[in-house]
Amino acid sequence: MDTVSSEVRDARRIARLDNGLTVILQPSQTSPLISLWAWYRVGSGDEAPGRTGISHWVEHMNFKGTARLSREEMTAIVERHGGFWNGYTWVDQTTYVATAHRDALDDLLLLESERMSSCVYDPSECESERTVIISELQGSENDPDQLLEAEVTAAAMKVHPYRHPTIGWLADLQTMTRDDLYAHYKTFYAPDNAAIVIAGAIEPDAALRRVEKAFGGMAPSGVVHPSRTAEPPQQGERRVTLERPGRVGYLKLTHHAPAFTDADFAPMLVLDAVLSGAKGLNLWCSFRSTAGQRRSRLYRALVERSLASAVQGALLPTRDAFLHFISITAAEGVPLEAIEDATSEAIATLVRDGAEDEEVSRAIRQLTARMVFEGDSVTNIAHQAGYFHTIGALEAYDAIAARVTAVTPDDVTRVARERLGRTNRTVGELRALNPVSEPAGAVLAEAGQTA
Repeated sequence: MDTVSSEVRDARRIARLDNGLTVILQPSQTSPLISLWAWYRVGSGDEAPGRTGISHWVEHMNFKGTARLSREEMTAIVERHGGFWNGYTWVDQTTYVATAHRDALDDLLLLESERMSSCVYDPSECESERTVIISELQGSENDPDQLLEAEVTAAAMKVHPYRHPTIGWLADLQTMTRDDLYAHYKTFYAPDNAAIVIAGAIEPDAALRRVEKAFGGMAPSGVVHPSRTAEPPQQGERRVTLERPGRVGYLKLTHHAPAFTDADFAPMLVLDAVLSGAKGLNLWCSFRSTAGQRRSRLYRALVERSLASAVQGALLPTRDAFLHFISITAAEGVPLEAIEDATSEAIATLVRDGAEDEEVSRAIRQLTARMVFEGDSVTNIAHQAGYFHTIGALEAYDAIAARVTAVTPDDVTRVARERLGRTNRTVGELRALNPVSEPAGAVLAEAGQTA
């Protein structure tokens, strides 16, 4: 077996083939299942103006068939083993997953090796998918919270490509061609820009031989990623105001936040849990629940006082510095000014008086439990290994529980004072206009002008 390197850490085996493909193997014999993920280091953070949304569109195209496998045959490979498959694109990565019985391993490796090397990009399929993705974009714009998040992110991030929505801007989706998509695919879908992660009922040596058989003959591309301009410090508060028909308003506050490997990430994660409840770190499963937030500061300041029907915080693990989000849905009839005042006061109180020992201890306990739950299946185990490898932070992820446990109230107070100031924030408000008193077309046109 020709590999550049191979190591074992805490039952996880990491190998690198001669062509640059990283292979991460995590055996777990708790069930007869395996989960195979193919990860590519390309996302919306690698896209230039004029090509926004291309990584997501390419992800869609790579379910459409290859030179060897039709779309129906790709689906049948997973279904005949009783499994599921999916994929997603975000700022730093594109990934594909299939979880099935362990007997499916060779078939799943065939599927992913074909996807890496031989997708066909039929022009008619590209045009059909353009319509699908534009409809998806328009659907997200009909979701008030998603619309507001896209606008606030673009206002908060002036130069870094994280400012672009993963789905892309409409003008780019309307003008990109099949050749643009295929060139993006051939540039970034190569073994030296990828990782294959397998968790579950495997024997590592045998699994590694099978991965090398499926992928070892592929040539590296020598891909060079476009440089990302570092976001400069924000010099003052920024504001975004949208208006559209509806009965309730939405408020979103963002502050510039550290990258996952930054020393401030762990205390910022605890700060987020103090403010709005613990969410965890798994994009695949951890942001679907608001359990454990009833004693958080913003829940008590907003929901318990009937100012808001929901409040949610989010600090996401990214390669580069990104944003911390506080998203609030107003209670019907409550003006956004009252909600913003209450939110600002809750944050100011924490900054002024400091974090309390008991709330920090509770946040750490909740986060520790959430991170345990994030590894409760072979699918989640493989996701976490691949995700954090892709952002260059697997060792930092292995240490995150210890980093969180070591956070003190003083640490939380410090990052609150340094990062939650008004000069570091962008405030977005989506004001609900009475649909009876305002012409819907005029209002929607006005909102659309901010994109």
